[in-house]
Amino acid sequence: MAEEVVLRFSEVSFEYLHKKPILTEASFCIRRGAKITLMGQNGAGKSTIFGLIKGDLKPKSGQVSITNNATIGTARQTMAREDLNLTVEAYFAKAFSVVPGNIRSRISKVLEAVNFEIPLDRIVGNLSGGQQARLLLAYALIQDPDILLLDEPTNNLDKTGIDHLISFLIMYDKTVLVISHDADFLNCFTEGVVYLDVYTHQTEIYVGDYYSVVEEISRRIEREEMKNAQLEKRILDRKEKVNFFANKGGKMRKLAQKLKAETEDLEENMVDVRREDKTIRKFTIPVQEDIVGEVLTLKKVKVIKNHEPILCEINKVLRKRDRLLVIGPNGIGKSTLLRTLVANKEEGINIAPEIKVGYYSQDFSTLDFDDIVFNSLKSVMADGIDEQQMRATAANFLITGDLMGHKIAALSEGQKGLLSFARLVLMRPGLLILDEPTNHINFRHIPVIASAVNNYEGAIVMVSHMSEFVKEIKFTEELDLGKL
Repeated sequence: MAEEVVLRFSEVSFEYLHKKPILTEASFCIRRGAKITLMGQNGAGKSTIFGLIKGDLKPKSGQVSITNNATIGTARQTMAREDLNLTVEAYFAKAFSVVPGNIRSRISKVLEAVNFEIPLDRIVGNLSGGQQARLLLAYALIQDPDILLLDEPTNNLDKTGIDHLISFLIMYDKTVLVISHDADFLNCFTEGVVYLDVYTHQTEIYVGDYYSVVEEISRRIEREEMKNAQLEKRILDRKEKVNFFANKGGKMRKLAQKLKAETEDLEENMVDVRREDKTIRKFTIPVQEDIVGEVLTLKKVKVIKNHEPILCEINKVLRKRDRLLVIGPNGIGKSTLLRTLVANKEEGINIAPEIKVGYYSQDFSTLDFDDIVFNSLKSVMADGIDEQQMRATAANFLITGDLMGHKIAALSEGQKGLLSFARLVLMRPGLLILDEPTNHINFRHIPVIASAVNNYEGAIVMVSHMSEFVKEIKFTEELDLGKL
């Protein structure tokens, strides 16, 4: 018996209110128990697909079919801001229209599944990014869904957390659709790809592990480009003959008309070669001028052990070109330390008063989601930068003119990440504080960003769980909060 299809898109078209097409007659189906990657450039519509599956969005035309009313659970990319003030128990209670009497035991079961222990009275917003990532997955699991939707599930997870998640997904017997830019993670458990083409707004299905699909797409592009090159040569030859015979008159003119018709047929046969994901251009983050002396001094830091803060004395001094990597397990207080640095109000922490701080926040808290992109960029521009330079900088990060009037809330998470880097370039900071700067970023962009960070001439404090990214940057010091 053929394996049952649990989800089907039949010629689904969708566009947002600004009449920008996202999907055009997209068709694909997912069988029960499959582990599938949604792949496509930032802004191609991966999160839109999730919205259509959940029913939060309605297609303009076509049909989204869920077999036998299969239930759906979603692990979001980031914690919703309205949930940050809830206790862990109240957060899980939101998953039910009627809260079950055994909710505490159900919470305990799903927390065990994601390898996480936490008192149920803890406030969600006080948890680290990695702890929140585990909570987001557990929230989806507590609903026992037939279809599990995972949106960037490895963001903020340390290596132990990612390894546990891979093991869990390999053993998980239900349907999983995942959006992720972590190629190694995807290659470990997915068995097929639904590819969203950002230019044609259509979908294509590929079978195989992630790396084999990427190779297959590359080979297809090469074949299409070769075919087009051959056709272009024949078209050029025909056009030269058309121009020659058209001026001869009589039978020669009829031959020219025939060749012209053949040329038009050849042009119609040109393959619409997929323009693969664009990569951002190489860039530099200019440093604030006239930096002298101590940029940052750290005498005391808080670490979280057994869910309680402990104040530890240290002695770290950063000057221009110094780079500090902050490491430690999820929940130890890395992001809390970076937020404390930015605030610059705690005893034992001092950033020189003239230093301009550029902060990349893992949850994009530096961005006003109600602001439009143009104003967000303009608000951080250093002296001497004009609007033309601002637009050129934005375009380097694939933030083109058509996005300038959009609210930041309407951007994909990947686009918010690129916007954050564009703001750092325009700001010209003296100190970079980077909290998981590869979160949500397409893996094609990561080497370019690593090079820019490594070449930055100011001081850097960074937290990152992506080892491939970290090893491309030369750090002068390391602070392991787990050993304090």
